[in-house]
Amino acid sequence: MLQKLLEQLGDPWVIFGLAGQSCFFLRFLVQWLASERAGQSVIPNLFWYLSIAGAGIVLVYGFIRVEPVLILGQVPALAVYLRNLYFVYKRRKRTVVDPEHQASA
Repeated sequence: MLQKLLEQLGDPWVIFGLAGQSCFFLRFLVQWLASERAGQSVIPNLFWYLSIAGAGIVLVYGFIRVEPVLILGQVPALAVYLRNLYFVYKRRKRTVVDPEHQASA
C-alpha cells in the first residue's frame, strides 16, 4: 500500500490535486492565526481566496480523474465561496466614502 501511494505521488495530476488540498489546509491556518490575533473568531478575505483556489483545483482534478464525488462536492462549494467573496466586496463598496462627496457635505 505504501509503495502504491509513493508511486501515485509521481503523477503530476496527483501533485496538482494535493496543491488544491494544501489550499484548504492553508485557509484554516490563515483563519486560525487571524482569529488568534484578533482575540475572536474572524474570517479574513484570504480565507475565501484560498477556498476558491482549493475548490477550483480540486474540481479540475475531479474532472480529469472523472471523480463524481469530487465534482459534486466542489461545484456547490465553489459557488458558496464566490458568493461570500461577493458579499465582502459589496459591503466594502457600500462602506467606502467618496472623498468628493465627504468634502461637500
